[in-house]
Amino acid sequence: MTRTMTETERDEFFGLPHVAVLSVAADDRPPLTVPVFYAYRDGRITFFTGTQGRKARKTRLLGRTGAFSLNVQQPTYPYKYATAECVVERADRAPSADDVYAVVSRYLPEEDARAFAEGETADPSGTFVLFTGRPVRWLTNDIGESDD
Repeated sequence: MTRTMTETERDEFFGLPHVAVLSVAADDRPPLTVPVFYAYRDGRITFFTGTQGRKARKTRLLGRTGAFSLNVQQPTYPYKYATAECVVERADRAPSADDVYAVVSRYLPEEDARAFAEGETADPSGTFVLFTGRPVRWLTNDIGESDD
């Protein structure tokens, strides 16, 4: 059975610490598609780019387009996915360590997450950016067992 998730199911699924796949339109190339860590709270998605002092192409593209898609999936049966089509609401070039920790702590042990957040926010290179997006459209699918 294939069905669209309810809003509650979608929010619960999207709230899990999946590694997401971010897509953003590119100039004269296919869309840039990369994995990212993210957090989903209060109907907003946050993720970061430009780690370790590296300039990230997605920072420029997100600034230009002001929009992105973020997909998360469950790659084992019962297969599920949710894709949020979003508008960029904020690009924080000087986020707090706590804001970065809120994303990273979903994926790394506490000590490692804290060290990462503090290290990135202390880097004076200015390449690290914490983006916040607001979903404007959702695509979901749950390929699970029938309730019959």
